[in-house]
Amino acid sequence: MTVREASAEWQGTLKEGSGRLRLVSGVFEGAYSFPSRFENGPGTNPEELIAAAHAGCFSMALTFALGQEGNVARHIRTIARVHLGATAAGPTITRIDLETEAEVADLAQDEFERLAQSAKAGCLVSRALAGVPQINLRANLVGAGQ
Repeated sequence: MTVREASAEWQGTLKEGSGRLRLVSGVFEGAYSFPSRFENGPGTNPEELIAAAHAGCFSMALTFALGQEGNVARHIRTIARVHLGATAAGPTITRIDLETEAEVADLAQDEFERLAQSAKAGCLVSRALAGVPQINLRANLVGAGQ
């Protein structure tokens, strides 16, 4: 089976320290810190990377679901918003909102929504994040599919 790898390094205390996240592929390396994770400071954070992974995985899963029924999207754009909240267990991913739009010829909105829900259920990242209490999806056809 395929194995993907990333690394993180951290120096200093939780609030004053900082770190770097790196993908082994070399396509991304970025700084992260307490302010970038729990406030609005510069840099990235693990939740932002989860959002990117979820948006990418969902878009591919939607492409697959559409293709299984003979549809080809001209364009798919997905935004994932990962909500970090406070719980009794501490900081927790409390919700993820997926918002996708696609241009698909000759497909009704209700069929698109059905396929999008199927893609959400089948997406590897959605399944990996099954512990998140709420994963919402809003799916809209644009252009030729309307």
